[in-house]
Amino acid sequence: MRCAGRLVLLASVLLLCLIPHLCWRLVRSRSPWPSRFLGLAARATGARVILEGHPAQGDIVLLANHVSWIDILALGGATGTAFVSKDGVARWPVVGWLAAQNNTVFVSRERRGGLSGQMDALRAALTGHQPVTLFPEGTTGDGTTLLPFKPTLLATLFPPPRPVTIQPVHIDYGPAVTDIAWVGDEPAVGNVLRILRRKGGLPVTIRFLAPFDPATCADRKAMAALARDRIAASMAAHHRSSAPPLPPV
Repeated sequence: MRCAGRLVLLASVLLLCLIPHLCWRLVRSRSPWPSRFLGLAARATGARVILEGHPAQGDIVLLANHVSWIDILALGGATGTAFVSKDGVARWPVVGWLAAQNNTVFVSRERRGGLSGQMDALRAALTGHQPVTLFPEGTTGDGTTLLPFKPTLLATLFPPPRPVTIQPVHIDYGPAVTDIAWVGDEPAVGNVLRILRRKGGLPVTIRFLAPFDPATCADRKAMAALARDRIAASMAAHHRSSAPPLPPV
């Protein structure tokens, strides 16, 4: 019953946001409804988002740890950010279309020859003055161990298409992380249903860490290492990380 109730709430949120969003699109205006949908959808799943710190001013690229699909609802609702996602998501029924409405940049991790086109797509996204979020781990983790960051797409920022600020973000589910994390070979549908069946609310703390200018980094590897170190330090400070900072590059 709990799962069914949350699915009904999610469907209601979609209907509430869909019509005004399509009207915005008809007049070719940037729609505020995708971020509103993500925020309301987060609440419908039981998430209660707590913000610590503030997004940087101006054009920003957020680099965040990745634990669950709830990350996207919570962070997107809080900041209005677009996301960089694997291209397979674009083919998911309903979800792929919804992701496209929020200007998601779809990239392939298998087609190395397509890297130039992927970087062009990311550069185009950065020119739209919408925050863009990358999950540099490349996959979801268990929320307690931070995986190495993959710096490939950060090459887009050398040089950036316009002045941008990099801001690391720590997404923290606290003691509930073991209930939420999407790890291993768990099917997507199974993970969604498991979370929707979960009892009680889900506090999600989004910590906006100290931003930095990418121009201060020697290369994309140094940028990835700096962002990872700041997220790892935040995780360690909150006693839920086994990920030591990486050595300087």
